Amino acid sequence: MIVRRLLPEEARAAARDLAEVLMDCVAGGASIGFMAGLTRAEAEGFWKGVAAGVHGGGRTLFVAEDDDGICGTVQLVPAAMPNQPHRADIAKMMVHRRARGRGVGAMLLAAAEAQGRARGFTLLVLDTVTDSDAARLYERGGWVRAGEIPDYALFPDGRLCATTIYFRRL
Repeated sequence: MIVRRLLPEEARAAARDLAEVLMDCVAGGASIGFMAGLTRAEAEGFWKGVAAGVHGGGRTLFVAEDDDGICGTVQLVPAAMPNQPHRADIAKMMVHRRARGRGVGAMLLAAAEAQGRARGFTLLVLDTVTDSDAARLYERGGWVRAGEIPDYALFPDGRLCATTIYFRRL
């Protein structure tokens, strides 16, 4: 298993493989912004948009790869407002179901945190489904729970779910 940062030219080329991870996560019930019935074209379109952000130089995209290809991903996204140059978000952490339970999420998170430090950020923020496997991963990794918002988003099947906001000082 390796985790690496994708260069801008690699990000667009990886859209098909990243779409597979996204579609698997949605099919597995993950609340990551997409609903059941997500098509390959929609998933690839999302990743092409992410690739444009990587090409623009702000967003950093990491992938985890095993013998079968890309099996996980996470993004480091600098805050957009001028009064927040010290802050970035951790976004769209996804691990394909075939790779879960192997430490992929922890490796991706460590890579994003290290990149955040290298870029001079002093605060990282993320949100995830309350009481999820991801929430437990963040808590094990030392992230601080800031609070919970009920009925924040939907699971792919349409059920409401709460989200928990976490932060980490670097």
